[in-house]
Amino acid sequence: MSPVTSWGSFSYAFGPVVALVVVAALALVLRWASRRGGSVVAGPPRPGRPEAYGMLVPVASPTGPAHAGRVERRLAAAGISCTVAHTTAGLRVLVWPGQAEVARRVLAGDGDG
Repeated sequence: MSPVTSWGSFSYAFGPVVALVVVAALALVLRWASRRGGSVVAGPPRPGRPEAYGMLVPVASPTGPAHAGRVERRLAAAGISCTVAHTTAGLRVLVWPGQAEVARRVLAGDGDG
């Protein structure tokens, strides 16, 4: 038979101390996970200047989302890839520089430019 180790008068406090340490650790993890500005979910996009979209150049300034959709479909039918961006100057339809002239011609023929 092996001797039993005794902690003396501190053995009654061991369980509650461990429980408090675990609860404190969980509280710190929850506080860290729920702080502001640390979300893994993307926030709403912030509009930039029309010229702040890298190599893309604006070819149209639609008056609203429905008009932007018509312009986008017209360009897609002509085989031109484009994107609609909310800029600080309003909606803009952006295309690559090599397709800008063709896109302007397509839109001028449609009357949506």
